[in-house]
Parts: sequence; structure tokens; C-alpha cells
Amino acid sequence: MVDEKVIAVKVSNDIVTARQAGRELAAELGFSLTDITMISTAISEIARNITSYAGTGEIRIAVADREGRRALVVQAHDQGPGIRDIGRALEDGYSTGRGLGLGLPGAKRLMDRLQVDSAPGSGTLVEMWKWVPSGA
Repeated sequence: MVDEKVIAVKVSNDIVTARQAGRELAAELGFSLTDITMISTAISEIARNITSYAGTGEIRIAVADREGRRALVVQAHDQGPGIRDIGRALEDGYSTGRGLGLGLPGAKRLMDRLQVDSAPGSGTLVEMWKWVPSGA
């Protein structure tokens, strides 16, 4: 990804920083206020998963080509315990912690695409994106 913003996520205040970085880039790209809110909320959800399950990680935000189109791409990466069952983790209400199980499924609904690469003991990479509005 080119011209990416990288936000280290270690404490809850970093979630706010990541959310704001996504909000600013989305506004620069001409996303509607509704889309900006959806993007920043999705970033909050996956950043919160980092602090809740992995302890530390990072959020990367950039514009990149996905499926032949320009997209605002968000990557959340950590070296935490990994996700044993990605399919279940994407189900509403499923949680291995104290959460409501809305993080990944909620982010998936808010964005145009969401992919998870994870295995027990090897951390997690969540990549999600929203298509950049035409004309931007």
C-alpha cells in the first residue's frame, strides 16, 4: 500500500487515533458522511479486538487497488493467539472473550469486503476495504 498511515495499537486511546486517521483519509477521498462513519466504526471494532485479544498490534490505512478498483484499505495486524475458527468468529454473537461477538461480523457489514488470515499461535491479519467513490 502506498502512502499508508500506520498506527500502533497498544492502549484504548490508540483505537481513537486509528479511528480518526481513517475518518480523515475517508473525508479526503470524498466518502459520504455515512460511509465515513461506517469506516471509522469498523476501524474501532478491529482495533478493539487487538487490545482485547492480542494486547498489541497495528492498524495500517491507505488507498490501494483491490479487484481492479481503488479502495480505502484497512489492515489490522497482531501477533496474538490467533483465531481458531475464522468462520465462527465471523458469526454474530460468537465470542471467545467477554465481548458481544459483534467486532468482526459488524466490521464486515460496514465495509465492502473483509478478509481474515489467522491461525492459532500465529497472530491475525484482518484486511477490509471500502471502494473509493467514483470521481474521487
